[in-house]
Amino acid sequence: MIYIVEDDASIRELEQYALQTNDYEVQGFADGKTFWAAVHSRLPELVILDVMLPDEDGYSILSRMRQDAATRSVPVIMVTAKSSEIDVVRGLDHGADDYITKPFGVLEFISRVKAVLRRAAADAPAAAGVLRFGGIVMNDLSRTVTADGSPVELTFKEYSLLHYFLEHPGEVLARERIMKAVWDTDDLLESRTIDMHVRTLRQKLGDAGDVIRTVRKVGYKLDAEAGDETT
Repeated sequence: MIYIVEDDASIRELEQYALQTNDYEVQGFADGKTFWAAVHSRLPELVILDVMLPDEDGYSILSRMRQDAATRSVPVIMVTAKSSEIDVVRGLDHGADDYITKPFGVLEFISRVKAVLRRAAADAPAAAGVLRFGGIVMNDLSRTVTADGSPVELTFKEYSLLHYFLEHPGEVLARERIMKAVWDTDDLLESRTIDMHVRTLRQKLGDAGDVIRTVRKVGYKLDAEAGDETT
């Protein structure tokens, strides 16, 4: 998923169209507020970020992203009408991965996007041991968990359960699978243990825990669209 933060609707639509015709999944935002709401629901693979925005400028958004463990490694391409060297340097100093000035050609735009995504993929091994989904970040190396940037203290089993969910995003996980993977037992009489741990896990994760959805009569699913499945 690529997020575009651009208040000029015509430019935003052009960028969205160019990316979609190149088979990228895209979502656009006109301001920082709606962008942050989406980030807390689903972490993007790349952000196309304008500098001049109505509520929070691009430099501020980028600084917040680089300070937050959940978004620190998300690549960002800044797009702006400002073309002076000091503006480019400022954007790169704030942590931008690339910088495009308006007006720009569609082919150049797509080429820059592909290049940044390639570099991000090449750098991925450096982030081994880190699992992310929505606002949840789990670091196996330091054995820490953050939810929307705040540290979360988990018990051993809560950590193992969350780890299993993060390893299988979007999959419907039957209680039998969870019991075997986390508790090493096939005894479904103990399946209420799962429900208890999920309940406390959601509470500790706060709003970020809404991504753990109940799938009625089956088990659980890690899904960015919050809300339990009742049918």
